[in-house]
Amino acid sequence: MPITDLLERNSKLYGNETALVEINPEIQEPIRITWKEYSLIQPTSSKAYRREITWNVFDEKANRVANMLLSRGVKKGQKVAILLMNCLEWLPIYFGILKTGAIAVPLNFRYDSNEIEYCVKLADVDILFFGPEFIGRVENTVLALGQKYLLFFVGNNCPSFAESYSEAVSNCSSVAPKILIENDDEAAIYFSSGTTGFPKAILHNHTALMQSAKMEAVHHQTTHEDVFLCIPPLYHTGAKMHWFGSLYTGSRAVILKGTSPKAILDTVSNELCTIVWLLVPWCQDILTAIERGDLKLEGRNLSQWRLMHIGAQPVPPSLIKHWLEYFPNHKYDTNYGLSESTGPGCVHLGLENIHKVGAIGVPGYGWKTKIIDDTGHNVKQGETGELCVKGDGVMLCYYHNPEATAETIKDGWLLTGDMAMQDEDGFIYLVDRKKDVVITGGENIYPVQVENFLITHPKIHDVAVIGIPDKRLGEIVCAIIQLKKDMTCTQEEIDNFCLGLPRYKRPRKIIFADVPRNPTGKIEKPKLREMYASGSGAAFIKSLDIAENQSTMNYFENAKS
Repeated sequence: MPITDLLERNSKLYGNETALVEINPEIQEPIRITWKEYSLIQPTSSKAYRREITWNVFDEKANRVANMLLSRGVKKGQKVAILLMNCLEWLPIYFGILKTGAIAVPLNFRYDSNEIEYCVKLADVDILFFGPEFIGRVENTVLALGQKYLLFFVGNNCPSFAESYSEAVSNCSSVAPKILIENDDEAAIYFSSGTTGFPKAILHNHTALMQSAKMEAVHHQTTHEDVFLCIPPLYHTGAKMHWFGSLYTGSRAVILKGTSPKAILDTVSNELCTIVWLLVPWCQDILTAIERGDLKLEGRNLSQWRLMHIGAQPVPPSLIKHWLEYFPNHKYDTNYGLSESTGPGCVHLGLENIHKVGAIGVPGYGWKTKIIDDTGHNVKQGETGELCVKGDGVMLCYYHNPEATAETIKDGWLLTGDMAMQDEDGFIYLVDRKKDVVITGGENIYPVQVENFLITHPKIHDVAVIGIPDKRLGEIVCAIIQLKKDMTCTQEEIDNFCLGLPRYKRPRKIIFADVPRNPTGKIEKPKLREMYASGSGAAFIKSLDIAENQSTMNYFENAKS
């Protein structure tokens, strides 16, 4: 069945139950104090701003959006974009688009005007819902494109070049439109994260969305009683498809607008959340805040919190070991996936396999995997090759890019671009991105392995490893290290710590700087390579006197001693 049927089912079965809650800790909710015949508003309180809607209201809002779009001539297969920060309106708009038979096109809220223009043109979008944070960017985009768009503004004080979303839907029917939607119908276009270049448009159908919903519920044993805390941006498949587990079971979800350790634990406590998806940096921030005494676990309702899971990036085993010291009763799962595989879960660790932390896991529900060499043949167990996945969640194509589609999908198998190996128990370990491998003097060095080692240093908050040019060896290993707050460290300390690595894997250059990550937690290595390994970046590295040619030569020649 199409994904929209789940929303309509939930409206019938759980209509008066809460479906979505929005929490914004940056806005303090005013409270009214009454004393005798007097009443006053206290401007701030310790209570974060909160909104909620039931499944009935969710479905009715989606129907109003759908009927409004249909009244404006929207046809099946047309592309409708969403450019919003996480909010209570996001998902009803998304489902309203799907109920028309149109294709929803979520846009990254970090896109600048040029990127918005690029993605809108690539996906053939001519209708856009956007929020107040994007007024300037959208106006610049529309002026640059020079053609007429239907623009709906979600918020107060609508700009003159758009229509008010709330006014547009206010008089529309809340009854579901009679549009036949089938499993194979195209449903959504998501954009690649851009960590390997400019975004590609990834087209999925309803079958893929339904696969991800059922898979999420199966993987995390989600029930109707669970409460899922959603923090990452909803434009991304990761957040959306994890929330699909709540949609599949008709359970409550909380959208948190904030990533501070206090906001996360306050929301878990106040909303009695049972499942929380975190990114590695947020986990590290929570642990650091607890250790510094800035965050207390006592006095909070945390006993119902049963599962913490991580995705979007490699997970250092040391992080999970540290996490379980403070949350020993938590179940844990690693989720691996790509937007091309309808987000997370085509490979996952599994709640029962915490002893295998460090692996990304085994094939997910409804998925097959294989690891191949450069000729397309399966590698032997224990050898490194490219991970490939196959299942109903594989994208239909890169929209308007048949060449890239043909390179990425072969005989139904999606080539992930990730290097992996499988151990004797069948568990898959992510080694690195194929394009991120550092080749020094003919030796392959996988940055994730060096990053996992360095992150265990007590002073390091985050780390990224890239290759930088070297005349003789081609590349050498460079580590960009972000220290924990108020910590100081020297290169000599890091060099001494790295004695635990084989010599040829030890970083030849250490740079103390912030590690840039995108909204889904992935390290932005193209940005780092641009900063430190190409053009002016290479000149910058050279000016730092990384290594003289002779010392580099001697280093590698002794590398395996």
